Amino acid sequence: MTHPLNMPDLEARSPWSVHQGIHQVKISPPRLKVNSVIRVSGSKSLTNRALIIAAMAEGISRIEGILRSDDAYWCIESLRELGIDLAIEGDTAIVTGCGGKWPAPRGQLYVGAAGTVARFLPAALAAGQGEWTLTGSKRMSERPIEQLLMALTDQGAGLQYLNQEHAYPFVLQGNGLNGGNVQLAGNLSSQFVSGLLVAAPYANQPMTIHMQGVTVQREYVNMTIDMMRSFGVEAAEDLEQNIYHIPSGKYSACTIKLEPDISTCCYFWAMAALTEGYIRTEGIYADRTRQPDIEMLEVLERMGCTVVRGEDGAVEVHGTSQLRGGFELSMARWSDQTLTIAAMAPFADAPITMKDAAHIRHHECDRISAICTELRKLSIRVEEHADGLTVYPGHPEPALLDTYDDHRMAMALSLIGLKAEGITILDPGCISKTCPDYFSRLRELGAGIHFFA
Repeated sequence: MTHPLNMPDLEARSPWSVHQGIHQVKISPPRLKVNSVIRVSGSKSLTNRALIIAAMAEGISRIEGILRSDDAYWCIESLRELGIDLAIEGDTAIVTGCGGKWPAPRGQLYVGAAGTVARFLPAALAAGQGEWTLTGSKRMSERPIEQLLMALTDQGAGLQYLNQEHAYPFVLQGNGLNGGNVQLAGNLSSQFVSGLLVAAPYANQPMTIHMQGVTVQREYVNMTIDMMRSFGVEAAEDLEQNIYHIPSGKYSACTIKLEPDISTCCYFWAMAALTEGYIRTEGIYADRTRQPDIEMLEVLERMGCTVVRGEDGAVEVHGTSQLRGGFELSMARWSDQTLTIAAMAPFADAPITMKDAAHIRHHECDRISAICTELRKLSIRVEEHADGLTVYPGHPEPALLDTYDDHRMAMALSLIGLKAEGITILDPGCISKTCPDYFSRLRELGAGIHFFA
C-alpha cells in the first residue's frame, strides 16, 4: 500500500474507522443513571510495541487482545509492506518474525498519525539493511522527531529529507546500528527512547542510552522494557544515572495477552462520575499495571467518587451527585488525561488546575490551547498556562465544538454532552485512532448519540 506525500490529516483514517462520511455528532445526557459492565480493547501503546517487536523476533508470536484502531492498522500495514507475514484473527495477531532482517529491503511505508509507529519504526529499520521512504499524515510532519533522527544518524543510518529537515517524510537508509553510547533528550517524548530501546538488541555491540534531563512519561519507557522482556531481551535501567543498558541479542517469539487500554477506560469511568452512575471495567489489575493513566482512579476518589479496585482484575467506579474540585494536579506522568479532567472540571464545585503537561502542545494538536478555546465557546472560564490550565465551575452553553482531528479532544469533549444539553462536536471519526466504537458504546450506555453527515 502506497500513499502520496503530505496527504491531509483526515485521509489518515484507516478502513477500521467506523464513522467514514460522518461530520458531526450531537450528544445528549443519558435519561437513566449509567449502570454497566464493560471490557475495553487492548492498550494502543502495548499493541504497537508488541507488533513491532514480534516482527523483529525469531519465530511465530501470538498477540492476543490487540486494539483494532487506526494506529494499529498503519503499524500492521507497514510491517506487511516490509514482508512480514502477519495475520489478524479477531483481536489476535499472529506474526512471523524476521529475526531482524526485513524481507522487503525497499519500499514506501505510511505511518498515518500514529506516534508510536512514527517513532519506533525508523529505529527498527535502521537496525536492518535496506532503503525505505517513510510518509505520514500532515500533522505527523509537524510533530517533533529531530532528537530520534539525529541519534539514528549518529548510529549509522542515512537520512534524506523530502520536505524539511528532521521531519516526515524522509528516505531512510538502514545500515545497521553501531551500538555503544547514545545521547538522547527526554523532555519532548518518551517514544524517542522507546524507539531506540526496541531496536537496540540488534546493534553491532551493546548499547547504552544516556538520557539528558527529565524523561517525560517514563512509565511508557517501562512498558517498552517490560515488552522487550516478554520477548526475551532484558534491558537494565540505572535510575540514578538516567541510563539504559541494552545487551546485543535477538527477540524470541512468544504468546502474550495485552492488558486493556486504561486511557480509554478513563472516559467510561468519567461517564460514571459525571452521571452519578456505575461502571465496572474488567481485565485491569490496578495495583500492578504499568499504564500511568490508572492515576485517574485516585483523582476520581478525590472528586468524591467511590472506587473499588478488585483483586479479580475489575475496577468499579460509582459516581457522585456533586464532583469536588479545589485542587491542583501534576499531569506529568499521565498527560493523556489532561483533557478528560478539563472536561469534567466545569461540573466540580471549585476550580481545578492541571500542570506539568507542556509536552502535549506537540501531540495531535496543541492540546492545551485547543481545550481552552473549546471550553470558552461553552462560556466556561478557563486560564491557559504554559504547561497546563485552570478550569472554573460553570454551566456549559450549547455549542458546536472542534476536535482538531484529535481523538482525545473528541472523547473528552463528548463527556460534556453527558451532563449538558446542546453539545455537538465536529469530525467524530477521529476517535478511530484509539477507540473506533467509542460513540456506539456511549449510545449502548444510554447517552443520546445522533450523527450528521
